Amino acid sequence: MNPAIRRALPLVLGATLSAAAPAAFSQAFDAVRLFGAAPNTDGGSVGLAVITGREYAGSDERRTRVLPGIDYQWRNGWFAGTTNGLGVDFLRRPDMNLGLRITADFGRDEGRSTALRGLGDIDPAPEVGAFFNYAPLRALTFTSSLRYGSGNDNKGMVLDLGAVHSARLGEAWRLGAGVAASYVNREYMQDYFGITPAQSAASGYRVYRPDAGWRDVRASLSLSYRPAQRVAVTAATSLSRLQGDAADSPLARKATTLNGVLVVSYAF
Repeated sequence: MNPAIRRALPLVLGATLSAAAPAAFSQAFDAVRLFGAAPNTDGGSVGLAVITGREYAGSDERRTRVLPGIDYQWRNGWFAGTTNGLGVDFLRRPDMNLGLRITADFGRDEGRSTALRGLGDIDPAPEVGAFFNYAPLRALTFTSSLRYGSGNDNKGMVLDLGAVHSARLGEAWRLGAGVAASYVNREYMQDYFGITPAQSAASGYRVYRPDAGWRDVRASLSLSYRPAQRVAVTAATSLSRLQGDAADSPLARKATTLNGVLVVSYAF
């Protein structure tokens, strides 16, 4: 694997997993992260992550999962994996990414929490979308991603915006910090935070019809250590807070959440 990718890998994993930790899995794929990948180079990584978050966005119950991960990027701009989905980067530049991709919304299982009883399941669904990243400085990257297709009617849309900054702390250590926010349309907000009359009758919640708006804002910190050339260990924490109609939902029992991630990865 190209040395530039190996050097950047701790930042990539730290930024990715710390941003994905809130509601552990509803915010996966919030950005395409190909930071440091040299143009015209093939390379990938495999790893194992321990993620602690909430049962669902707004839940007051903790949930911890152990998840494997694998990602690969081809020199022609195509990529595939658990972090970025399946897509293509048309620019293939170290300072800018622009492309299309397919991801997945993992839905929500009614049996995950007693707070969800009577609401029914939200089925997993494929999403189509586009992304744009810009790095004006080597240590600073702005990310954006648009995804469409979530929810039982496949009309949910999510716009993710973020920024990540990193600093080297010696030869083997790297510190990363990031901020992010997600804007969702009415269909997404209704599926994940609204209560229909039928759901109200089955669950006892009041009828709630949220509008489009900002779903949440997030801040994260990550610390990465590279004990060997191809091995990285990353610890990350993130603080997320629901916003607007999402925070006012009857399902939002805890609007602010602190999450954590520990990941070990190997580059190839």
